[in-house]
Amino acid sequence: MAEPALQRYADAARQVAGDDSWVSEAAGSPFGVGQYDDPDALADLPSAAVRVSLGCGNPTAVAELHAGETVLDLGSGGGIDVLLSARRVGDTGFAYGVDATPEMVNLARRNAAAAGVTNVEFLHGMIEALPLDAAAVDVVISNCVLVLSSDKDAAFAEIARVLRPGGRVGISDIVRTEPDDGTSCDVECGAAAIGVDEYDEALRRAGLASVSIELTDPLGGGLSNAIVRAVKPRSSVG
Repeated sequence: MAEPALQRYADAARQVAGDDSWVSEAAGSPFGVGQYDDPDALADLPSAAVRVSLGCGNPTAVAELHAGETVLDLGSGGGIDVLLSARRVGDTGFAYGVDATPEMVNLARRNAAAAGVTNVEFLHGMIEALPLDAAAVDVVISNCVLVLSSDKDAAFAEIARVLRPGGRVGISDIVRTEPDDGTSCDVECGAAAIGVDEYDEALRRAGLASVSIELTDPLGGGLSNAIVRAVKPRSSVG
């Protein structure tokens, strides 16, 4: 992830930790908590996890999580999607979060403790070099983070590595649909965005299959929110 993005997320974590009035984005916007279609699902989460949501979708719904599964959230931030995942997979499942920003990792750990959620673990690391063993998880989710990676091939290869054969990917992300027309809502997120075909090819190159990319909310500047799904073939090894 680019240094300006890391600094942005570190600043967000510090603001939330020290100021209860800080809000990430307005409900209904193409980013943040407005993308969660069930407000009741957020009601019993720590407010610090909800306020620091900087995503562009609801990957826990995209991935259709089931009881007993092990889930990994790439770029877990304040922990909102990990905590929601932990609820969905239940006591027999587990949810990991990996984030490149130490401040976010610390905030997420505090949020998990405040929520009394024990089937989670937050790790500091880069999505291009995940601190997990091969074939460690059933599902990989991510919320508007892959777009920020400057080495998507490495990030996708890591997704394939940590997934068990038959495991799946459910990602909310941003893709480029046409050249920038100067009206982008967020220059930072657009700078490293790639096209739909390029995204599809990169996932398949990493060894993933059954790739689908569904465009959702147009963002201007030739960008769109998207739902990305893929599967690791059961014949894959490691």
